[in-house]
Amino acid sequence: MANGTKQGAVDGVFGWWGQTVTRLRWWVIVVWVIVAACGGIAYVGMSGDLSGPDYGVPGSDSATVRQSLIESFPALGTEQDVIVFHSESSITDDGVFRDAVGATLAEVLGHQGVSGVLGPFDLGAQKQVSADKRSAFAALSLDGSPRENAATARDIQAIVDRSAPPEVSVAVTGSSPLTNDLVKVEKADALRAESLGVPVALVVLVLALGALCAGLVPLAVAGVGLLAAFGLIAATSGGSSVDALLLAVVTMIGTGIGIDYSLFIVSRFREELAGNDVSDRKDLEGIAASMSTTLRTTGRTIAASGLIVVIAMSSLLLVNSPVFRQMALGVSAAVIAVLITALTLLPALLAALGPALDRGHLPRLLRGFEMSSESAGSTWWSRWVRVVMRRPVLFGTGGVLVLVLLAWPVTSMQYGINMGTGALGAAPSGQAAEILQRDFSPGLVAPILVVDTDAGQSASSEVAQLMKDDPRILEVLPSQRSGGRELTITIPAVPVDSTDAFDLVRDLRDATGQFVTPAGDPRVVIGGTTAEFVDLSDEATGKFPMVVGLVLLLSVVFLGVVLRSIVIPLKAVAMNLLATGAAIGVTVAVFQWGWGSDVLGFAEVGFLQVYLPITVFVILFGLSMDYEVFLIGRMKEAWDSSGEIEPPSLRNTEAVADGVQHTARPITAAAAIMVVVFGSFVTAHVLELQQFGVALAVAIALDAIVVRMILVPAFMKLLGRWNWWPDGTKAESAHDVEGAPV
Repeated sequence: MANGTKQGAVDGVFGWWGQTVTRLRWWVIVVWVIVAACGGIAYVGMSGDLSGPDYGVPGSDSATVRQSLIESFPALGTEQDVIVFHSESSITDDGVFRDAVGATLAEVLGHQGVSGVLGPFDLGAQKQVSADKRSAFAALSLDGSPRENAATARDIQAIVDRSAPPEVSVAVTGSSPLTNDLVKVEKADALRAESLGVPVALVVLVLALGALCAGLVPLAVAGVGLLAAFGLIAATSGGSSVDALLLAVVTMIGTGIGIDYSLFIVSRFREELAGNDVSDRKDLEGIAASMSTTLRTTGRTIAASGLIVVIAMSSLLLVNSPVFRQMALGVSAAVIAVLITALTLLPALLAALGPALDRGHLPRLLRGFEMSSESAGSTWWSRWVRVVMRRPVLFGTGGVLVLVLLAWPVTSMQYGINMGTGALGAAPSGQAAEILQRDFSPGLVAPILVVDTDAGQSASSEVAQLMKDDPRILEVLPSQRSGGRELTITIPAVPVDSTDAFDLVRDLRDATGQFVTPAGDPRVVIGGTTAEFVDLSDEATGKFPMVVGLVLLLSVVFLGVVLRSIVIPLKAVAMNLLATGAAIGVTVAVFQWGWGSDVLGFAEVGFLQVYLPITVFVILFGLSMDYEVFLIGRMKEAWDSSGEIEPPSLRNTEAVADGVQHTARPITAAAAIMVVVFGSFVTAHVLELQQFGVALAVAIALDAIVVRMILVPAFMKLLGRWNWWPDGTKAESAHDVEGAPV
């Protein structure tokens, strides 16, 4: 009884809001126009100050090295970059080349944020001129925070662009310069993907809803919700720059979810208008009644769906790294913003439009059944779900096998970080990195830093001996002592973001593990960009089981409360786990194994971005629960309203068929839109956006086709009335449980 009272109160709130928003529709619209304008202003400011991901892991070895540089080696700064000089018409002995180097370094050295510069012709310079004397480089040290170093790198590139003569090309490369140029590419990729995905989404919306006006409304509301999300992210960022990858993912997720939520509400509202025979915009009583029912049912459902996504995203806070914290908070902010938009602005627009929502309608043959004369049992969806429920074991087993096979590649998944230099061929930092790799060493972009925290018992000679014969190491520079610490800079012969570099850092840590303090703590610590990548990989993989467990537990509990069932949440979690695993498995097969990469134009890098599997798992689990709640919620409606149907097995069958019948078209349309929006990101030049696009698009397609249209009806049939336990009537005997004899 208590559950029923609580549920009635919740339904009452949503029903009351449907009446209220109809009455206050114009005020609500005006408020949202102001919110959208503020969000647009926030987006312009935010997009002009984007940064790269902060891969740091507080308390890790790489963080310890970074702090040691600040405290004991301030001249080396917190980041080591490179200024590359190259000429096709002169060599380093020529006056024009030397003058270009001298003028550039003189101007750079006086810039704030630069702690030191070692030019190719300075005393102490080593091997900084190429064998053919066409290229040279200067070692550059920056002494700020990651955000400050990014700004300094932009300023220095502007300086060299201005001061370099036509005969000599000059460019800055390294962690911050590469990130700066990558941010520009990611921003352009996101804009291009949206320009491709949104028009196709509009076509799908119009076909799904049967009218141009009805199709435009979800798209407009999603756009406003996205602007509100940008405003919320800007307001909560505390003035710090926002990760470009986060902005791209927020755009991707916010657009998809915003359209989905709006589509579900518009679809139900049109159904209620038809049921209440509302044909005039002046019939406010009929419109209010339709809106009240819409929000009491579908509105409450999408509210639960949005909360599930936020709950799932919050699990990323377990991972101790800013890149995961920003992703968790940013995506959660986007979901909350689009959810509030769908529950306030959208109802206000629908109340203002009323039956005018059907303007620009398509021919009757192309319109949804709820707006036509078709009976609920005569559509293709109804016939299909009954076919599945006649052979539940066959369809259920087949669907599970498909997902298991697709998920199999996950067993060989490898992690890494690709810095995206392959997408920067036209950018200054990418061109400079290419010259370094060709004429010097790719490891110059980000050297490995070895710090002995007890210089009184120097281990540098032993460490150098360990490294000198390793073919992955080009050079070990002489050690430096300061502040009780000793620093050895190592130049790798392999790219900073390669698996060879990752293995090198791990091997060095294993080899130096013998050096410990009296307290037993590591005395020699390995840092630098590659070490930071390794620390992030270890942190993410180590916390992955905890994140998965927390998401599963919270999802089961939340779905149990929302659907008032124990069996359905367990079944939903199991199926969503399979679908998510299958999507990540396909991503592994494409990007790690190289299946279809040539046809699709993807680079086969041999690993997934270290933060992708855990982030994609959390996002996909939340998104797939949207469809679960929407579909099962409609089945529950049918079950609750069909108590007179006997026997219970027939009642369950009819409830399942009715739920699929009323939700299959909007779920399919919503999934198609998600696939289009996510899939458009495979056109990106940056690997991480390609991987996100493939994983999310494949997952949504599998969820809509295999899970919702096959596995859900099959297992709902097999479980029978136990689906609704304990809220429904308990089965009295084994014969009451559908599927028991199968």
